[in-house]
This record gives sequence, C-alpha cells and structure tokens, in this order.
Amino acid sequence: MNTDLADIGLGGLALSGILVAVALALSLVRRLGVERDLLIAALRALVQLLLVGVALRIVVDDDDPLIWTWLWVVTMCLVASWTVRRRAPEVPNVMALALVSFAAAALVSLGVLFGLGVFEPTGRAIVPMAGVMVGNSMTATIVVARRMVAETHDHRDLIEARLALGLSSRDAFAPHLREALRTGLVPQIESTKTVGLIALPGAMTGLILAGVEPVEAVRVQVAVMYLVLGSVATTASVMALGLTRGLFTGDHRLAAPPR
Repeated sequence: MNTDLADIGLGGLALSGILVAVALALSLVRRLGVERDLLIAALRALVQLLLVGVALRIVVDDDDPLIWTWLWVVTMCLVASWTVRRRAPEVPNVMALALVSFAAAALVSLGVLFGLGVFEPTGRAIVPMAGVMVGNSMTATIVVARRMVAETHDHRDLIEARLALGLSSRDAFAPHLREALRTGLVPQIESTKTVGLIALPGAMTGLILAGVEPVEAVRVQVAVMYLVLGSVATTASVMALGLTRGLFTGDHRLAAPPR
C-alpha cells in the first residue's frame, strides 16, 4: 500500500490551514460575523483530533486487549448521549433514551459487521465503525426527539380528540410518530441515494488517498453506508418508541412537557 498521499507532514497540515484563512477572509468581506466561531471551530477540531490520535494508539494496535476498544465505544455513546441532552433540553429523559438508542444501534450494526465476519473484530476496525455509527445516529436522534415534542405542542388538540374518541395513546400519536421518524430518516436516505454521484464519501476518499485500490475502497464504503443506514434507523426508532411512552401517562393522557 502506498501511504505517501496519507503522510502530509506538519508542513502540509500547516498549509492546509490556508483554507481556514480563506473562510475567515470571506466572512470578513461579507460581514458575516462568524470569524470567531470559525477560528474556534478550526482550533478545537485540531486539538481534539490530535488528542484522539494520541489516545487511539492504545486501542488500534493489534496486540492491545479489546477491552480498551469497547471502553472507548462506551465512552463515545456516553458523550453522544450527553450531547443529545444538551441540544434537546426540552425532551424528557432524553439522555437515558439516547443512551439506550445508541446501545441498541451498536448491538445491531456492530453485531452484524463483526459478528458475521464482514470485518475482523480488531480495535483498528471497531473504533472507526463505532464512531461512524454514533456520529451519524446522533443527529437523527436529536431531530426525531425534538420533532416529536414539537408535534405534541403543535397538534395537542388533535391528539386529545383522538384520545377522547377511545383511541389508545399509541394509536392517537401514530401519525405524528411517523412524521417525526420521516423527518429524521429522510436526509440520510437522500444522502445515500446520491453517494458517489455528487460526492465521494469520507471513508472511500481516505482509503484511496492511502493507496487502496478504488474497487476495494468502494466495498468498504458500501459496508459503511449500510452501517450508517441501519444505525440511524435503529437509534431513531428506539428514541421514538421510548419517548412516546414518556409523552403519555399510564391512563393514556397526553402529558407534553412545556416549551
């Protein structure tokens, strides 16, 4: 494998910062007022990725025990759940529901890829796949949770009318549950439809830059895209079903939280 393209060195890393300067200049010229946020985002990403790169050395070596790898995966799920709570504070019990959702997605998606032998169960493979799973699922989880709470506020009268007619809480909320799930899933579905035609995904691009044959890179990328679809669908569904129970009382009355 040719790794010349992947080894850009410190000089190359510094030169790539010119692109950040371009973004800053455009913000200044157009008076967008996002220069501080751009600079903080770029510096934060650099520091976080450097720290992660150092920390990953203890989990990606084939001689290291897999316990460190799975502890890393658990940590990612915990941090992602905390992030969901911070971004959707109006959702009841959102952190606990998010943690259950990520755990279910990990069990399903990583179980298929590594349990069925699609990839070898090594730290070098598990950590990146878990990162892709959590990273993509987090956005959908937040969208679904917030959309469901918004649906209870926007359509409270309609939901209560169905309940008054004798429908169970599950049936009364079913149309709104479907709408929330569609809102969370459609962006990922549309992204999957256009992959390769409009943009080359990150995993495939990285492999090609590292010298892997394009056809081999495509096979890996397809598996990653299927991982994303499965994990997003799983987390969104678990979050939606769990949150539905929390939006209603035991006697089928709507108990939507305040905005």
